[in-house]
Amino acid sequence: MKYLKLIRYKNLLMLAFMQILFRYAFLKQQNIPLALADWQYGLLVLSTVLLAAAGYVINNILDVATDTINKPNDVLVGKGISETSAYNIYIGLNITGVATGFVLSNIIMKPSFATIFILIASLLYFYSTSLKQIMILGNFIVALLLALSVIIIGIFDLFPATIPDNQAQMASVFSILLDYALYAFMINFIREIIKDIEDVNGDYNQGMNTLPIAIGINRASKIALGFAVIAFILCLLYINTYFFSNKLYIVTLYAFAFILAPLLYFIVKIFTAKSPKDFHHLSTILKLILLFGILSILVIHLNHLYNA
Repeated sequence: MKYLKLIRYKNLLMLAFMQILFRYAFLKQQNIPLALADWQYGLLVLSTVLLAAAGYVINNILDVATDTINKPNDVLVGKGISETSAYNIYIGLNITGVATGFVLSNIIMKPSFATIFILIASLLYFYSTSLKQIMILGNFIVALLLALSVIIIGIFDLFPATIPDNQAQMASVFSILLDYALYAFMINFIREIIKDIEDVNGDYNQGMNTLPIAIGINRASKIALGFAVIAFILCLLYINTYFFSNKLYIVTLYAFAFILAPLLYFIVKIFTAKSPKDFHHLSTILKLILLFGILSILVIHLNHLYNA
């Protein structure tokens, strides 16, 4: 169990679930050619999950001092797992993840695509070693990597199968993936700021320069609030334009109940948030908003089946 906690298996399951959902509840329903066979898509999911797991491991290794203050009960490296073992796991996960991506890229005759997996592994390493200590940049990188886990689906499954005859249709499908990637980026970016506020004490003692350390908790909260209001408005406009206007009433109700309402709750609650416990609660809310947003792709599919 300690090794599962080291790689944060719950987050990995959510990542794999998200990618599988986009494949079978969305792409497979579009009547378009896809570049990957099911087993090849499995390699893509596996590679993504392995690299994400490696990122969590190196983060846990380098965050021992910070986590000892912020989350003493969650510290694994140096207690249940030696630092040497953790590094060996990190190296093994990275090598396997990049190698899997390399094999997949060559199978689909796009060897240059392998650089994407190297880029992901490198960004995760530099995030843990240095970028996370830089105000806003660390938050941006983490949010970007989550968005990339959606975009990579289109890169591998749509782009190689695109020809002049289906280019317009493929572009339309890819644009929907980009919409969800942007949604994931926005929500996770806000969540990373909230997590920095939650962990401000441990980060300060380690000499980090996160947003709440640089400008104070109160101002950082207001910035998170501002981004949340922007996200709320954009989601409202998107729901009205693409769901309500197309008479997807079930999807519209779902979005109001499970995306807009929790976002509004977050906006209201952040005004009174003071303690690490309060900000941890807000972080959990954002995680649920992210999950419910991704699940909307399944709701849209079920709505189409119901109306068929």
